[in-house]
Amino acid sequence: MAVLRFKDLKKMGPKELDEKLRELRLELAKERGNIAIGASVSSPGKIREIRKAIARILTYKRQNA
Repeated sequence: MAVLRFKDLKKMGPKELDEKLRELRLELAKERGNIAIGASVSSPGKIREIRKAIARILTYKRQNA
């Protein structure tokens, strides 16, 4: 999971943003599910970074709507 920056978001189209948002939400649900069943987390900062990426996408979409 690479860091998602605003300059990367500007290069994406609306459909790409929606697809990326869907992927990130699915990944976040999987990570949270793993924690809930007691599995070890692959990277402790991964959930935080996914949440930040989702927030960046939603912020960008609202600014340009």
